[in-house]
Amino acid sequence: MARITAGVTTSHIPALGAAIDLGKTGEDYWKPAFAGYDWTKKWIAAEKPDAIVLVYNDHATAFDMNLIPTFAIGCAESFQPADEGWGPRPVPVVENNTDLAWHIAQSCILDEFDMTIINKMDVDHGLTVPLSMMFGQPEAWPCKIIPLAVNVVTYPPPSGNRCWMLGEAIARAVESFPEDLNVQIWGTGGMSHQLQGPRAGLINQPWDTAFLDDLTANPERLRKMPHIEYLREAGSEGIELVMWLIMRGALGPKVKELHRHYHVPASNTALGHIVLEKC
Repeated sequence: MARITAGVTTSHIPALGAAIDLGKTGEDYWKPAFAGYDWTKKWIAAEKPDAIVLVYNDHATAFDMNLIPTFAIGCAESFQPADEGWGPRPVPVVENNTDLAWHIAQSCILDEFDMTIINKMDVDHGLTVPLSMMFGQPEAWPCKIIPLAVNVVTYPPPSGNRCWMLGEAIARAVESFPEDLNVQIWGTGGMSHQLQGPRAGLINQPWDTAFLDDLTANPERLRKMPHIEYLREAGSEGIELVMWLIMRGALGPKVKELHRHYHVPASNTALGHIVLEKC
């Protein structure tokens, strides 16, 4: 049967993608940000996942105020990189494992999660930047990618507990898939940042560090954290961190932390990254 073996989280800061695309990763400003992914690149090359369920949020590219799905799973054969106003990123097309994607959709819906099924969708930096951080600049992504978009842009976003429960449902779906596959689940977005208003530029390093600690040590606290705490402590865009709880819920009660990276500044955002192994 298929199995989820590990979880990865990372910020999906668009400036990271621009730094890669423009050949600026060796510049003094960007070196420390990218150095924290060197370990992960070697690890994932050795792990060779067959498929990744990549949890991200769309930034008004595929969805707008006319259509706001809380949870949307991509089930098409492939997804093109989106044009976010300056042309599509020069990255590979995302190739899906459609059998597994449809199986997850069916399993989660029958498990009482009302998933939106998407068969036409361009994917923006929320999805492509994490892939670039882990895999660099290949001609093709080395494994199949199942996009799972979460609304954290327009109120109300899902609660941390609901995200955790979706992770559990995804794990059950994967485990019931008959093909022998090594599957990873990634949660993206965050950490603390605010892009507008009087608190623009907010970064809360102690709060971010506690969040990273509790992914392993006390996930129940994160599961119960209300939206207002994300907004107050991590800024208006810090709510993206609920997507990390989909990853964490899918791994089960016990995990081992393999790697962690935290860096400030990366653009005007706190950059967070962690790799967890399912026990």
